[in-house]
Amino acid sequence: MQFPDAELMPGLVNCHTHLELTHLGGGAKHDEPEFLDWIRRIRALKETTSAAAFSEAAVAGIRDCWARGVTCIAETGSTGAVMRALHDLGGRGIVYQEVFGPDPAQCAGTMAELESTVRPLRRLETAQLRLGVSPHAPYSVSAPLYEAVAAYARVEQLPIAVHVAESKEETAFVRDGDGPFAVALRARGISVDARRASPMTYLMQRGVIKSGTLCIHCVQVDEADVELLRVLRASVAHCPRSNAAHRHGRLPIALLRKAGVPVGLGTDSVVSVGELDLWAEAEAAGFTGDAALRALTIEGARALGWESEIGSLEVGKAGDLVVQTVRPSARPTVQLTVVSGRIVHQISGT
Repeated sequence: MQFPDAELMPGLVNCHTHLELTHLGGGAKHDEPEFLDWIRRIRALKETTSAAAFSEAAVAGIRDCWARGVTCIAETGSTGAVMRALHDLGGRGIVYQEVFGPDPAQCAGTMAELESTVRPLRRLETAQLRLGVSPHAPYSVSAPLYEAVAAYARVEQLPIAVHVAESKEETAFVRDGDGPFAVALRARGISVDARRASPMTYLMQRGVIKSGTLCIHCVQVDEADVELLRVLRASVAHCPRSNAAHRHGRLPIALLRKAGVPVGLGTDSVVSVGELDLWAEAEAAGFTGDAALRALTIEGARALGWESEIGSLEVGKAGDLVVQTVRPSARPTVQLTVVSGRIVHQISGT
């Protein structure tokens, strides 16, 4: 194969997405002004989705990523559809099985369900496909459930991803036991305590944030939180367009970089941003040129703990690569995408 006027580059790394929701993109994108209302809307849409539709969405999302030059996907989802699809299609990624449960009284039942879900998914793991767990967020996971999931992950050697410090409403919920999340839980008869700590500190106390934990969003963090990330050797998945769409603010990326905290870029879901465009995420984060390329490749690989295998074109690393039209065209066309030396996407005629 020959590719005149094209460039060879490492495959891109999407550090946070929800490909099982691909079917909810486009016309299903919503603009509720309140974050909690948006969450409820998406939950309702998920509840009306069949298992077959989730599977189709997972396959479509993976193929869309490959067509955009993404060779490694960090998925967070509750259905297992993306884990099965990546396995069947021969893709690379890490799939974090999502856990929900704000009522402490239901902790034991939730853990039993998690264990029964994880067991068959672990059989799908390969050298290029990993499984993890994701206790969703402080407003959707009780303190006992956080601790139980953290202990389970430690015993089973499963990596953890968690949505944390995403919004001011979340901070008010954790620190003061106040705000819309607190009101919603109390309306369900669930008690809410003021933790008098930042979300980052609270999750550290629960054993969730540790070495290798992927902290998603982290918009509402201060210097003490960043130092905590540094000391615990956790990493961050930065989703700038999602943060902007929900009006949550901006990640203090300069502060994180100064501290040496690994930061990778993610698209989040199509119901937040409409499309899975990592180059647009790099632009929104303020990266251009080589800095953008590094953010989308080796820095993303480092955030996932995969930098020794992917993220750059070096002897001894996996053959994850992309051939695309030469920049500086606004959105270079991906002509060929290769995962572990196997072609997964190719434009006809090339």
